[in-house]
Amino acid sequence: MTAIAVITTVANRKEARALARALVEAKLAACAQITRIESIYPWKGAIEHGKEYRVLFKTLDDLYPAVERAIRELHSYELPAIHAFAFQHVAPAYAAWIEENVAA
Repeated sequence: MTAIAVITTVANRKEARALARALVEAKLAACAQITRIESIYPWKGAIEHGKEYRVLFKTLDDLYPAVERAIRELHSYELPAIHAFAFQHVAPAYAAWIEENVAA
């Protein structure tokens, strides 16, 4: 199985923690990391600038549809950023840990 990172951004720390906890408890992600970031982007005709929180979920490629669905259901944004990338290189023991901690 291929380990991937799924990323989204949310407006505040409370939402980031709730989203992270929900996906880990549901075994859709082995872990989630939360980072405070600054974002600049166009939205509805204006350039927006603000603080957000990035949530990075470590999971498996096969679970991406369920992870995306869960994020959409729990997310407060009208159009949440949800994207993923495969780990090009990952330590075998760590990849095994991810597999053991998600519902495959």
